[in-house]
Amino acid sequence: MTPLKYYLAIATICLNANNVMAQNNEIKSEQIASLQVVAGTDWLKMPVITLGGDKPINISFDDLTHEGRRYVYRLDHCEADWTTSTELFDSDYCDGFADGNTIDDNEESINTNTLYTHYSFQIPNEKCRIKKSGNYRVTVYDENEGDTVFSACFMVVEPLMGIQMSVTSNTDIDINKSHQQVALSLNYGNVSISNPEREIRVAVLQNGRWETVRRNLRQQYTTPYGMKWEHNRDLIFDGGNEYHKFEVLATDHPTLGIENIWWENNDYHAMVWTDLPRPSYVYDEDANGAFYIRNSDNIENDRISEYVNVMFRLKAPRQNGTVYVNGVWTNGEFTPKYEMTYNEIAQQYEAVIKLKQGYYSYQYLTKRDDGSIVPVSSEGNFFQTENEYQAFVYWRPIGERTDRLVGYSSVRTK
Repeated sequence: MTPLKYYLAIATICLNANNVMAQNNEIKSEQIASLQVVAGTDWLKMPVITLGGDKPINISFDDLTHEGRRYVYRLDHCEADWTTSTELFDSDYCDGFADGNTIDDNEESINTNTLYTHYSFQIPNEKCRIKKSGNYRVTVYDENEGDTVFSACFMVVEPLMGIQMSVTSNTDIDINKSHQQVALSLNYGNVSISNPEREIRVAVLQNGRWETVRRNLRQQYTTPYGMKWEHNRDLIFDGGNEYHKFEVLATDHPTLGIENIWWENNDYHAMVWTDLPRPSYVYDEDANGAFYIRNSDNIENDRISEYVNVMFRLKAPRQNGTVYVNGVWTNGEFTPKYEMTYNEIAQQYEAVIKLKQGYYSYQYLTKRDDGSIVPVSSEGNFFQTENEYQAFVYWRPIGERTDRLVGYSSVRTK
């Protein structure tokens, strides 16, 4: 085991001791921004690829300097609960090199106010080819300094089992009010399962959010051919409301969702239109938290797009907890960077976040003292809300040393 892998294993144990699951991307350096983890070019979906398939995972990020750092990455296989697979050797899951791979594709920003260098790489590649399905974590670190700057997560599936999903607003706690309930049906296919409770693990997400994942689910039915989860209260989710959205495509005039944009104190600033209370449901097409970097010309998006200080404002009474801006681009972080403060005079929550030009989908969430995460009360919670649910099926055969990801499915509510 390499020193870095030993460190990661110890860190994972510590995280588990504090009941923190490291399944989200995690940025550890203030110099890193605009981290994107995308399967192929499908930025609207979760980063899931098929084992042996043609679609790669594309990872890109900005270093907010022109110093040309030498970044390298390590690839780790993880279990169903995202703990590092300590019983595997690198060669068990990677053909080539799992550690020490340099990120050679980089380019400096051109004529931007905020200097940055854009880095990108793909997995699998000629130096690192994935041999085993499951959860994966990429750790990127500065080769000269030795410091980890971020980690990124993605999934590789070998579709051995079939899984079907359905969603209803006729739930076991209310009917057509504020919740949605998921049902699952798993078909083993040609896989022989002798002890389903021991061999199978299922995780269900809403809009790709690991912070509200439902796992360790007890099935309602077991047959020789599969399993079913029906009328399972653990699969009831808040309906929530449609995500908000805006685009900062130009720095000289407002675009979608932007009230004003201006230059001040040697920086660009943009103000999103104030988000008002939503007492009733109104459909609005959204991207369920996803984001896409681009500018008005849609040319050289990665290296000529500017960074802008974006101000969010939410009209709402004080909440019983801390309010955060949330989206795929916040990486599941409930940290001061995305925390909102309450303006007593204006009776609203406010936050300023530095973002690269592009399209952003977002919502507001309250994290209570007990750790639970709920929609902000003024945002509404409706059964009609369009949400996307994802299900992952993990299998560890008797005698095997790790969890394999053998089924994946998603369904969008109508």
